[in-house]
This record gives sequence, structure tokens and C-alpha cells, in this order.
Amino acid sequence: MQLQVLGDKTAIFLSSLCVIHCILTPILVIAIPSLGGVFWLEHEVFHNLLLFFVVPVGLLALMAGYKHHHNHKVLLCGLTGLVMLTLIAIAGHDFLNERSETLITLLATVFILFAHIKNFQLRQHD
Repeated sequence: MQLQVLGDKTAIFLSSLCVIHCILTPILVIAIPSLGGVFWLEHEVFHNLLLFFVVPVGLLALMAGYKHHHNHKVLLCGLTGLVMLTLIAIAGHDFLNERSETLITLLATVFILFAHIKNFQLRQHD
């Protein structure tokens, strides 16, 4: 039980951090153009580092929750978000422009956030 709760809370925090980063980075680059070169490298490094933690934590929490509540929709929603996030991080910059990559990353993060919130709520009802 504790692993799933801790995992969901950690995944919610990490996903929220990703959303904040994705929204603030373009604003900061527009507001302070000289940061553009620095933020581009750090933006990619940040996403890869975050992905390194989000995927294993997310998988553990989703699977632990699924073993308890057996809700296929929550599991599918979370897995969809994790797969989208992984694909975007690995190959998004090769096939998409920056705006599309950011939008799909945000969409994937919404899937992940929703799944972990529902996972947490379903676990708390019992």
C-alpha cells in the first residue's frame, strides 16, 4: 500500500514539475532572450532526467494500484501517457517542431497526472 501511495504522490509531483517547466521555459526565453541557448540544452537534459525517474516510479505506482483496484482505464491512461512521454523524449525533436513537441508532452503529462490522481483516489476509498 505505501509503495503505491508514495509512487503516486512522487509521480504527481514529477509530472507537475514537468508541466511547470514546459510552460515557464518558453516564457523565460522570450522575456530574457540571452537565456535561449542555455535553456535549450538544459531543457533536453531536464526532460531526459525527469523521464529517467517518471517512467519507473509511474510504472511501479500504476501496477501497485492496479493490483488493488483492477481498473483497466486508469492503468491504460497512465501507460498511454508514459509511452507518449517516452516517445517524445526519444524522437520528438527529430519529427516535430518545438511547439508540437511541447503540446504532446503536456498532453502526455495530463494523462499521467490524471491516472495517478485516480489511482491514488481509488486506493484511498478502500
